[in-house]
Amino acid sequence: MKIAAGKTTDIPKGESRLIQAGDQAVLMFNLSDGFYATQPRCTHVFAPLKRGKILDDKCVQCPLHRAKFDIRTGEVDAWASFPPGVQLLNVVRGEKKLKTWPVEVDGDQLFIIVE
Repeated sequence: MKIAAGKTTDIPKGESRLIQAGDQAVLMFNLSDGFYATQPRCTHVFAPLKRGKILDDKCVQCPLHRAKFDIRTGEVDAWASFPPGVQLLNVVRGEKKLKTWPVEVDGDQLFIIVE
């Protein structure tokens, strides 16, 4: 099923926007090679990734504990590492990838594909 997710002009290149796609909150990214959609919260302790940094046109870094996720796949690039000592929490909160959704562009319209 395709869910309308805004317009291509809503998200400048190299930035992200929190959007509502149906009943799903989604973080939409505009990278150099297209649009991508991920869950909006880090899988470590659920910090909002909309305040995170986009690194190397590839990853989003959590603003709280600096976990990094590949925006295209959701895979963990680096797990939580800040502040020193957070690794103790990592024993309980093991690595978990972000949920992602395919994005379709039709003209200037964005759609998220959900099963």
